[in-house]
Amino acid sequence: MINAQHNPHQPHEAIIVERIDEGADMFSLRLKFSDPKLQDDYEFEPGQFNMLYLYGVGEIAISIVSDPEDSHIIDHTIRIVGRVTRGMANLKTGDRIGLRGPYGRGWPMLEAKQKDVIIVTGGLGCAPVVSAINYIEQRRGDYGRLNIVQGVKHSADLIWKSRYDRWRQLPQTRVFLTADVGDVLWPWHVGPVTTLFDQMEYDPDNVTVMMCGPEGMMHAACTHLLEKNIASSQLFLSMERNMQCALGHCGHCQYGSKFICKNGPVFSYDKIADLFSVKGF
Repeated sequence: MINAQHNPHQPHEAIIVERIDEGADMFSLRLKFSDPKLQDDYEFEPGQFNMLYLYGVGEIAISIVSDPEDSHIIDHTIRIVGRVTRGMANLKTGDRIGLRGPYGRGWPMLEAKQKDVIIVTGGLGCAPVVSAINYIEQRRGDYGRLNIVQGVKHSADLIWKSRYDRWRQLPQTRVFLTADVGDVLWPWHVGPVTTLFDQMEYDPDNVTVMMCGPEGMMHAACTHLLEKNIASSQLFLSMERNMQCALGHCGHCQYGSKFICKNGPVFSYDKIADLFSVKGF
């Protein structure tokens, strides 16, 4: 992270090195700090997020999707859903925005070494796990079998087709794609992500699961995987809530006694099971 002497409330200027259109309403911004010292000091873990600030418009929490060892760039994939993201959609290479972070608790990448890994993601909210997949891809020999399960509502919602094709080429890696509704040209599965779980290859006593997406999907996935004798402490969920300050001050992302921005966004299931099972909480 940035040196503690820096004000955690103060965004720092970042330059857009590259803008990548990912789909009709999604794009990626590749950033670096304009101050080389800040760039050198910046460190993060997969699963953490930054607060991106568009001058005169506002600030939003966005997951980091680049690899921690790439000190030259900081990548964020953004979906256009509100005022700030609509403004950011107009940005181009060379423009400047504010950045502060990183914040939160990331994925347990060190604890998962030498274990099988299952990554489950639903809808368009898959950016938080992309950093974990990128991390494993660059260190493939440190991890066991990798299962990637991606579900979307409609087949047209699937982005990053080329990225899934690349991941399929990794050793001991299986990629499963499914849609609730598939068109006539959809070549993969149709149905909930849980209907693919029996095709995965893993050791239930030596596996780590990382998932993100709609909470209903994650709840169904947790229920299924617990029935497969995977320990609740090995199910990790990225809880994307209304994170506005990133410091546990504003209370907008409070989750019982916890704050998503400060104690998460990644939680192990055993730490939140009592709340997660309450519908609508």
